[in-house]
Amino acid sequence: MAKRSAKQAAADQPSLFDEPTAPHPEPVAAVPPVAAAVDPALAPAHFPADWLAAVGAEFAEPYFAELRKFVSDERKQFDIHPPAADVFNAFRFTPLSEVRCVILGQDPYPTPGNAHGLCFSVRPGVGVPASLRNMYKELQDDLGIAPVKHGNLEAWARGGVLLLNTVLTVRAGLPKSHVGKGWETFTDAAIRAVNALPRRVAFLLWGKDAKAKVPLLDATRHAVLAGVHPSPMSAANGFFGSKPFGKVNAALEASGQKPIDWQLPATV
Repeated sequence: MAKRSAKQAAADQPSLFDEPTAPHPEPVAAVPPVAAAVDPALAPAHFPADWLAAVGAEFAEPYFAELRKFVSDERKQFDIHPPAADVFNAFRFTPLSEVRCVILGQDPYPTPGNAHGLCFSVRPGVGVPASLRNMYKELQDDLGIAPVKHGNLEAWARGGVLLLNTVLTVRAGLPKSHVGKGWETFTDAAIRAVNALPRRVAFLLWGKDAKAKVPLLDATRHAVLAGVHPSPMSAANGFFGSKPFGKVNAALEASGQKPIDWQLPATV
């Protein structure tokens, strides 16, 4: 059999909302019918009902049709990350009704095999990225939680931490290659939906891009914790010693909510 080119392999990747032929690995309970104004056919598979009610109208907007075409065309030509089935994992793993903390990232890791739809998180078997190592170091200094040897943050997501990138796809090897294509409009709608929740939510906004979202938030109701990015290039300038994880839990407990369990499993 002739060897297939990388371009041919990329062309076989599904488009933005196409699901793989195998069943989705995440078992999802049946969701109730959504409002008539939201067409479920426009939404990605297994998108939680509460998120669909809050941001589902975005899928019918002209900008999203353009975004969908852009990502689909990109997948036909290039290696795009994360895989289509993982693009919306931040929403799947953390339904809107369960969000108690938001950590904002920018765009997915551009290294093949790393990204899986959760900001700062990597797939099992992938080495811990430098920024996440610094987060683990600060977590230990803050709450005494020893670093784990993997970089998979799915347990945080399932425990109420929305790990949201503001841009949900990227071309392999080209950071920020999908910036300005429409994702920011969609994720801004998601941030506004969290801001509209009646209970207090803690927002961790690290770095210039994340802090640009402060105007979307009501700091009189929510805990808006803006600070230095954990990148090795900046962590020593204020991230280390900022104790963000303890501050999140203090804010939640002060509003009568349970704290986030920041302890990750030893293995995944």
